[in-house]
Amino acid sequence: MTPSEFVTKWSTPPASLLNEEQGAQSYFLDLCALLDVPPPGTIDGYRFEEKATMIGARTGFADVFYPNHFVWENKKPDGNLDEALKQLLMYSHSLNNPPLLVVCDRKRIQIHSRFTGHPSGKFLFTLEDMDSPVLRSILRRVWTDVEHFRPHETCRDITERAANTFAIIAEGMRKRGCVADEVAHFLTQCVFCFFAESIGILPTPVFVQLLRNRYIDSKNLRKGLHNLFATMHDGGMFGAEEIPWFNGGLFRVVNVPELTIMEITELRHAAAMNWSAIDASILGTLFERGLDPAKRSQLGAHYTDPATIQRITDPVLTRPLHQKWELAMQEIRAFTAQSKKKNDKHYKAARVVFTDWLEHLKAFRLLDPACGSGNFLFMGLKALKDLELQTHLDAVTLGLDREADLVTGPHNVLGIEINEYAAELARITVWIGELQWRLEHKFPFKLHPVLAPLDLIDQRDALLAINPQTGEVTEATWPKADIVMSNPPFIGGSKKRRELGDAYFDALDTVFTHRVPGGADLVCYWFERAQTQIAAGLLRAAGLVSTQAIRAGSNRVVLDTIGKNHRVFEAWSNNEWVNEGAGVRISITCFGQHEFTTDTRLNGESVSCIHTDLTDGMLVDLTQSQRLAVNAHAIFEGTKKYGQFDIAGNLAREWLKLPNVGGKSNALVLKPWRNGRDLATHPSDKWIIDFGTHISEHEAQLFEAPYAHILANVKPERSRINLLKNWWLHERPRPELRKALSGLPRYLATTRVAKHRIFVFLHPSILPDTRLNVVARADDVTFGVLSSRIHAVWSLAQGSIHGCGTPTYNAKSCFETFPFPENFTPADTAHQRVEEIDGVLIPAGLEGAIEIRRKTAVTPVDIAQAAPKTIAYNIAKAAHHLNELRENWLNPPEWTHQVPEIVPHGMTESPYPDRILPKPDLDEFALTNLQERTLTHLYNYRPPWLKYLHEQLDIAVAHAYGWHDYTPEMPDNTILARLLQLNIYSLDQHHG
Repeated sequence: MTPSEFVTKWSTPPASLLNEEQGAQSYFLDLCALLDVPPPGTIDGYRFEEKATMIGARTGFADVFYPNHFVWENKKPDGNLDEALKQLLMYSHSLNNPPLLVVCDRKRIQIHSRFTGHPSGKFLFTLEDMDSPVLRSILRRVWTDVEHFRPHETCRDITERAANTFAIIAEGMRKRGCVADEVAHFLTQCVFCFFAESIGILPTPVFVQLLRNRYIDSKNLRKGLHNLFATMHDGGMFGAEEIPWFNGGLFRVVNVPELTIMEITELRHAAAMNWSAIDASILGTLFERGLDPAKRSQLGAHYTDPATIQRITDPVLTRPLHQKWELAMQEIRAFTAQSKKKNDKHYKAARVVFTDWLEHLKAFRLLDPACGSGNFLFMGLKALKDLELQTHLDAVTLGLDREADLVTGPHNVLGIEINEYAAELARITVWIGELQWRLEHKFPFKLHPVLAPLDLIDQRDALLAINPQTGEVTEATWPKADIVMSNPPFIGGSKKRRELGDAYFDALDTVFTHRVPGGADLVCYWFERAQTQIAAGLLRAAGLVSTQAIRAGSNRVVLDTIGKNHRVFEAWSNNEWVNEGAGVRISITCFGQHEFTTDTRLNGESVSCIHTDLTDGMLVDLTQSQRLAVNAHAIFEGTKKYGQFDIAGNLAREWLKLPNVGGKSNALVLKPWRNGRDLATHPSDKWIIDFGTHISEHEAQLFEAPYAHILANVKPERSRINLLKNWWLHERPRPELRKALSGLPRYLATTRVAKHRIFVFLHPSILPDTRLNVVARADDVTFGVLSSRIHAVWSLAQGSIHGCGTPTYNAKSCFETFPFPENFTPADTAHQRVEEIDGVLIPAGLEGAIEIRRKTAVTPVDIAQAAPKTIAYNIAKAAHHLNELRENWLNPPEWTHQVPEIVPHGMTESPYPDRILPKPDLDEFALTNLQERTLTHLYNYRPPWLKYLHEQLDIAVAHAYGWHDYTPEMPDNTILARLLQLNIYSLDQHHG
């Protein structure tokens, strides 16, 4: 069929007079022939009259359905294509939402694109267009290339562009003196007006016309916008246009600032955007960053993907409600199967079940007690409405009549948010999300009022309440709800006092005493509040986001309480997230009443139960382990300086040559410094100014050059955060660490956050940074036990995960819970004296451990057959050999040499260790190779010699436990199970 034949046939009788049913299939077949595309029936699933569930009838039939391409609805000539599109929208939900919806009356073909995450598009072809080869080619792509119709710009792109535009306006207005919260409120009103006008609720183009009127000055524009906003609050006439009653509180306060030409121009640019396609899931987050001056710098940063938030909405909201609906459907199905006609007693009984279900949904409440700008509220509301729509479809399939509308809406969500910008944006996010959902699913807008009041999104503190009359601080109340879904603020336990202030920190500690440890992360208070709400019957379940530290240390106290009283039914132990624009690794914990849901899933997999450290219930339950008294007072964090106390090594050596007015050497306050990077790679030759723990400022002034440096570099920085008390001392100088290291010839250190758990010895003159954990022991036995696989397996299982998945060594959970072999505990090695035997250091006084067979070679066979009295020696020898060869690899004698450190002014010898430097005549190849030799690279590569040495050490340590069946193939779970038994046994022995 030629184009002219096709146009002639379908534009003239008799074909043009055929009704919808008579002409639909023959027209479509002719069109396929014209476009040279396959007709229905030639491809699997591609057919006429596809049966589909729809709202309004038990089933409907889509005229043509091509999976993953289109669904097509025909009408008679001059038929109502808008009604046809509405019908397709009802079909498409049960047809897996094909990307194209096509409506046709044989004179017109309208293609509506509906790609997920993209604005909808509309393409029109007329019968006369069939004569055009170009237009026919485009139409043919409905069958051959549906991606052609995907819009280039995503809804996210549009939202980001809009947020950037409004951020520019907000910043300019604030710079010229406008009050920040008034700016934010006005621009939020503008955002909603753009959206309302784009979807037709606000008559077009009332708002945009005001902005685009080039003959109106700023003063009159301000007056016009003020009148429009005031009219939108109550409804009424604005000029010749009738404005609906918007209400909702958004236009309760109208305070329009006078705009500059630049600001008016930016608003005109914004008017050209497709505001109907704004992405409500990220709208609040992006606009909060743009409108809140404190968050402006985060505007271009990443944000949490809605698909990630579904890891909470699915287990806490969707799946439990769907399980409840499944039970209701069984009842409805049983009644409708017995029903003979509409409105008989069985049909009425089925209607009662469905009505009760709808009442349950209507009364359902979702609370976010740290709702930010509302993305959790939006995602929860969307999930709830999607679920209700599906139940309407299911009910129709079961034989019930159509419901006119949905019962779920903004009234289902509650929020608490302390930030004024965020609270207002949360409301507009929910409103826009609700209106978009109704538009997308072709439900009429509610107009009396348009915006449901959202006074239940409270702007207040979610944790503490202050009585304005008495000043008394009490625990803040939360409203009763079915579920909590929230992403509370991430503030680590060590940062709470600094970021929250002394008064707030102390109030938290007082109000939540005995419930949340003072050192716990801030998020733990939300966990505790949720679990007390559940215990009080005011909540059924909660899904909360936290850092992965929730599983260990002080934080775990709160999870343990939850585990005793409730059930963790879903968790993601190591998940990607975005917080304040930065990528982090977090844990997601969903918990609640034991009967809340039948599912239990960990990291997406079904499990029998979940331990409170968010591990599989089939694995060893390490939450039973506790800190051991014999391990106390042995491990410490390095000093936390907070300020530019660190200096380059060359500068330190210059200062060490200087005399001081008080006669004391600068060596007393200058020390080599090591942080985590120094241990993992190469020492950076950083030194640190360290005035100890208690000297006065006057005494510090007597060390002239060091004091002058901190006066210029530390004091101003401390002043900015009001940290001036003892400003010349490190923020946390760790007196207990210094006391423990006093008199030791060396000490052990490990990087707190590291891929590999590696312990190294440091010279006593070296001051460790806070990112190091320090074990105050000098002996090779302790070094050997801590360097063994047995300790590594325990520390990895007990530690948390930092950042993008790097294990963290927590002193309390990894070290203090670890059951050392008998006779080798930190309590046994607490004295400072060590004995050197055959070059290795063994703690003096170990019972039965220092009778050494000095002349016996230590081979694998010897180790396997060693008598108990040689255990300490065997561990020490294997550990010493490991350390010796490791140092030889890091600093080969052929390429390096030792350079004595400077002798400070007034001293006869240097108190510092020799420096290891490349030999002066080293060639480029050797120098490059030497630079690449780091502990991280060594353990990434793990050469055979290193693997062998560790295996021998592991065997020696295993024998100290009496594990003569140990091999390198022993499963980690077996090691953990044995260590847990020892931990529990040690506790029992101690309590006994």
